[in-house]
Amino acid sequence: EVQLVESGGGLVQVGGSLRLSCAASGFTFGDYIIGWFRQSPGKVREGVSVIRKGDGSTYYADSVKGRFTISSDNAKNTVYLQMNDLKPEDTAMYYCGVRRLSGNFGSKYYLSPRADYWGKGTLITVSS
Repeated sequence: EVQLVESGGGLVQVGGSLRLSCAASGFTFGDYIIGWFRQSPGKVREGVSVIRKGDGSTYYADSVKGRFTISSDNAKNTVYLQMNDLKPEDTAMYYCGVRRLSGNFGSKYYLSPRADYWGKGTLITVSS
């Protein structure tokens, strides 16, 4: 059974930092992307940052470049998202998602909000 378990969300003030964790288990895809997506009330889910298993390449939404950093610990099967300089517009439910890959695509594809499996999400609220 595939499991993606997020943790690390919470309430933070503008300019603060948080680190999200996604503990992954139960899948053995040859190549895949895994990472973070978010959804605010009334908005569609959007890609935030993902990492590609095959070559370790990382991708970021323009809105978080320079503020968020994705990383992974292969020994722990865990993906992290370090979020700095948080803004009110970062308030959302953050989901971990994993999607198999069968070729090479661009960042827009990798960050599109589709996944073979989703976690249940963790809420981040940035207060001003």
